[in-house]
Amino acid sequence: MTGTVSKIIHFRDEEEFIEDMDFALERFSYLASRYGHNPVEGIVLWDSIAVRDDEGVKLFRVGEFPYFEGTLKVDLETLRIMERYFDELESRWDELTVEEINYFVEMLNEALGEERVYYDAYSLGLDRNTAYIILNLVALNYLEGILDGREKELFEEAVDVLLKYI
Repeated sequence: MTGTVSKIIHFRDEEEFIEDMDFALERFSYLASRYGHNPVEGIVLWDSIAVRDDEGVKLFRVGEFPYFEGTLKVDLETLRIMERYFDELESRWDELTVEEINYFVEMLNEALGEERVYYDAYSLGLDRNTAYIILNLVALNYLEGILDGREKELFEEAVDVLLKYI
């Protein structure tokens, strides 16, 4: 990925970090819809898990499984197996580590008989209160050079939020 840089971000307050990233991503997404360039190519939180279903791969966080249950296109047996494992993970939320999540994902895939659940945070070296971000510097530079007025303000607000963590 030419022009990209990846960085592990540390934060103290997870809720504040998520709100800040939502704020920045909302602005960048709007600008990307108008100009075709998004400076943020991805964010992986320490508890982000991906599940492959019949339509593709869907990303969610530990504890969000009940919200995604209706959106996963898998057979009922697969869904029930995943539900048991994710319920166990969620019940241990306060003391959960990336190593434990990784172990649970390995056990879950073994129970499913195929690799259907993915957990990259462990291999990326993340821990609680960390995230991995991929920034597209070419897109950042491009937007900075062409925007003006209110769109420039939106861009600068989003960049200011990113700089708070980088």
